[in-house]
Amino acid sequence: MFNAVLFVTCVLIWGSTWYAIKFQLGNVALEWSVAYRFFLSALILLLWCVISRRRLRFALRDHLLFAWLGALLFSINYMFVYWGTVYLTSGLVAVAFSMISLANQANGALFLRIKIEPKVLIGAVVGMTGLVLVFLPEFQRLSLDDTIIFGIFLCIVGTIIASFGNTLAATERAKSLPLFALNGYAMLYGSIIMAAYAVITGKPASFDTSSDYVLSLIYLSLFGTVAGFTIYLTLIKVWGLARTAYIAIAIPVVALLISTAFEGYVWTLPAILGVGLVIMGNMMLIRKKRPAPLAAPTGGGPAAG
Repeated sequence: MFNAVLFVTCVLIWGSTWYAIKFQLGNVALEWSVAYRFFLSALILLLWCVISRRRLRFALRDHLLFAWLGALLFSINYMFVYWGTVYLTSGLVAVAFSMISLANQANGALFLRIKIEPKVLIGAVVGMTGLVLVFLPEFQRLSLDDTIIFGIFLCIVGTIIASFGNTLAATERAKSLPLFALNGYAMLYGSIIMAAYAVITGKPASFDTSSDYVLSLIYLSLFGTVAGFTIYLTLIKVWGLARTAYIAIAIPVVALLISTAFEGYVWTLPAILGVGLVIMGNMMLIRKKRPAPLAAPTGGGPAAG
């Protein structure tokens, strides 16, 4: 029963983070918001490592790996997702990002030499078909000056980059490193990379002291990143990766329900069918006889915002 509560809690947290990102948009440059989020998360994780006396000293080559993970999982990918959230409702962003399961399979085959089964290819077609149906009402309302396609493009780019990060995290070298320290350092490097990019591109450093911005930042850092990820790891130890991976299937549904309640998202028949196909496609991608190629993804989990 307790594990079921953890499962529901994780789904609710990660399903709601997409909407919380909306409150990060506005007075502060998105690049700085990403940097603040993961700097705060890194501080919490690294402080926990100090308190629990976990290993924090690593070789230079390990720090290079941390930096690469930080760039792919905790900075560049989220920059594109935050940009995409400007143009799309949070629920649609979550649905687009849920297709990271497909990107993971493709990268696993390309870089880790993992054979793609026929069922995976069918699942990919089903999932992509569902994605088109979900966005069909948006496409039908397109005009020459519409930015919806640009928003979808940004989210897809962010998803692909995150998948590269998951693939790197699935290498034997990455899996040999202590998980909390790895993520703490990766988040720290990610925040530094994002801050450096903001400075180079001339984005002024600022901070919004409004309650909406501060509370959403705390929620994304403490709950969306640290708490959600800790729950996810706990469930992996108890249930295993395959069963825990079903969190990724429920997240888009929660995100769309929240978007319906607070952003005015309107359900249509194609959207309902599309969500069903996306869920079905992800189930086919996740349910495999042998272990999934990405044994223990780092970061916000399979489809976290």
